Amino acid sequence: MLKIDMHTHIIPEIMPNWTEKFGYGDFIYLQHHTKGVAKMMKGNQFFREIQANCWDPQIRIDEYQQFKTQVQVVCTIPVMFSYWAKPDDCYDLSRFLNDHMAALVEAYPKNYIGLATIPMQDADLAIEELERCKKLGFPGIQIGSNINNENLSEDRFYPIFEACQALDMAIMVHPWNMMGMESMPKYWLPWLVGMPAETSRAICSIIFSGIMEKLPNLRFNFVHASGSFLATIGRIEHGFHCRPDLVAIDNNINPRNYIGKFWVDCITHDKKMLEYVLETQGSNRVTLGSDYPFPLGDLEIGKFVEEMNLPAEEVENIFCNSTLEWLNLEKKDYI
Repeated sequence: MLKIDMHTHIIPEIMPNWTEKFGYGDFIYLQHHTKGVAKMMKGNQFFREIQANCWDPQIRIDEYQQFKTQVQVVCTIPVMFSYWAKPDDCYDLSRFLNDHMAALVEAYPKNYIGLATIPMQDADLAIEELERCKKLGFPGIQIGSNINNENLSEDRFYPIFEACQALDMAIMVHPWNMMGMESMPKYWLPWLVGMPAETSRAICSIIFSGIMEKLPNLRFNFVHASGSFLATIGRIEHGFHCRPDLVAIDNNINPRNYIGKFWVDCITHDKKMLEYVLETQGSNRVTLGSDYPFPLGDLEIGKFVEEMNLPAEEVENIFCNSTLEWLNLEKKDYI
């Protein structure tokens, strides 16, 4: 069975020191201090250590073979978004990352599918890069759950979504810049609590603003199994009914009605939770994701899905069909 992991991250092995190049900011660059290991530096501060599987395409392919997975959808590491930077500088950085990814896909067309990154802080530049990436063959983009703490429902982002629909570009929404990070640094809470909340924030913003009504052909995928959205849809729906004066001001359609109209990945780390996600979403709206190569991901790449005794049709939907539909791609191109 074809297996496509639609949620993986990659970074170029060699990058400029953007902070030195632009003369400001905490841009990410790599210090290769040991063979096969690099320090991600944020400006002059250590951010995290990564291994060669963050950049080496053959190591990644070899590791995936252990789990009978042929195809990886690759996108940048969210910290690379750099939405806080000057728009022109973020545009240059985005082009560098996208060119690297396009070259990777060209070299390994059966193994890699790319999702581009765009300078979301400037709609004109974002659309310019979006159009270029469409010509390069990208089927979609990855964006953050907020843009410099502005919700995705803000009017200035709407032209970007409009362009995505016009260009038939799918959208993966990834949590980043988690709300409350400064007040809860202990216990890794931004990643354990903030990330699920960020994804729900993004979904609610998109639903309540009416973006899905105005642009019904947009294809969103919200990673980490929608974060806390599906788990708290009862509360969200109740709020919609009891305080429509606060919630239903831009869209009077019940948020529950949108379940199954977007995709989510299967990263729940919990079989019971995945059963619930499958029951609410339908298997044709659940994609195989791992968050590879990072430790908070599902690095056994679908193993627990195989252990759930799901019908073969549901497994095939999760492993490939849902992703192919989300990205509007053909299975024959990856077999």
